[in-house]
Amino acid sequence: MSHIGKVQTLSSLLTSGDLTGKRIFIRADLNVPRDAAGEITDDTRIRASVPAIEACLRAGASVMVTSHLGRPVEGEPDPRQSLAPVRRRLSALLRREVPLLAGWVNGGFDVPPGHVVLLENCRENRGEKSNCDELSQKMARLCDIYVNDAFGTAHRAEATTHGIARYAPVACAGPLLAAEIEALGHALGQPARPLVAIVAGSKVSTKLTILKSLAAKVDQLIVGGGIANTFMLAAGLKIGNSLAEAGLVAQARAIIDMMAARGAAVTIPVDVVCAKTFSATAAGTVKRADDVADDDMVLDLGPDTAAQLARQLMAAGTIVWNGPVGVFEFDQFGNGTRVLAEAIATSKAFSIAGGGDTLAAIAKYGIAEQVGYISTGGGAFLEFLEGKTLPAFEVLEQRAAA
Repeated sequence: MSHIGKVQTLSSLLTSGDLTGKRIFIRADLNVPRDAAGEITDDTRIRASVPAIEACLRAGASVMVTSHLGRPVEGEPDPRQSLAPVRRRLSALLRREVPLLAGWVNGGFDVPPGHVVLLENCRENRGEKSNCDELSQKMARLCDIYVNDAFGTAHRAEATTHGIARYAPVACAGPLLAAEIEALGHALGQPARPLVAIVAGSKVSTKLTILKSLAAKVDQLIVGGGIANTFMLAAGLKIGNSLAEAGLVAQARAIIDMMAARGAAVTIPVDVVCAKTFSATAAGTVKRADDVADDDMVLDLGPDTAAQLARQLMAAGTIVWNGPVGVFEFDQFGNGTRVLAEAIATSKAFSIAGGGDTLAAIAKYGIAEQVGYISTGGGAFLEFLEGKTLPAFEVLEQRAAA
């Protein structure tokens, strides 16, 4: 099931034409996690953006790259949300100095052919999130070719992801966006069976639609984190003082029943790792799932459950992974995620993984080379799995058809 024939791609432009001196505006996804000091803790998204930039530089183009970072207030530059740390990492990866430009929307700057500049946080521009027409047209005038290589923001219709694509002389998908759509189509179009999905996170409410959508498609649904706690309640188990959404227990029960009716299953934990407090120093205690005390917090899957799930993953044909199944940042609550990660790494299944926390887990356990495809998208990854139209991709389809 191919989706890419519908849009113009950067690779086709590089193959078919001379891009020397062309002004290329790349919307990348450089929204990377940072620590309290503002230092980058995982540069996966920056590294993923490099191929498109390097290809344009090799072609002799004048390259401009921008991204959002965090949630700055539009119209109010915020040093805490500056792309300065990204500039430093990108310079190192490209082995060349990459200038960072602020106040770039109205132009007035020059990028020589074969050079690249990083344009400061696009969400600092008033009208970015509302997909302002005037802003979109200003940005379109900066370039000859617009490249969307930011799958992570493809579910949002914003000025740099959608509006500019309407007005730029040429609009196309970068290699990352193209590969994302192909890989996701491969995973859900005609997947090798069994199709196993891991959906984990703190809240069922944020992933209810995807859970319902996948419940109609997958053979096995693995839940983790606070989502698993809500499903444990739905299965009649006590979860003590754990994070859960009591108001969505009926919805979770309905998903369990819907899958059972078609011979599929949601795996409910048989054992868990509990603690009395949520902290890096809290002691983890393994308990049977029906033995959780009133003052316990469930913070990870137990070893028996993890082993059971690992066997399912080893036997899978296709694996879709979104979210770590425990508080893996604390090692005493990371065993479940580690065991599942290692099973995915050794399984013969085609695996696709996405979401910021998932990327962090993949990095922590060193399995990046063993995952079939690592999506850089979070919300976009989920919305594609739900079957929703992604505005940033739709506008490229419209431009290709025009």
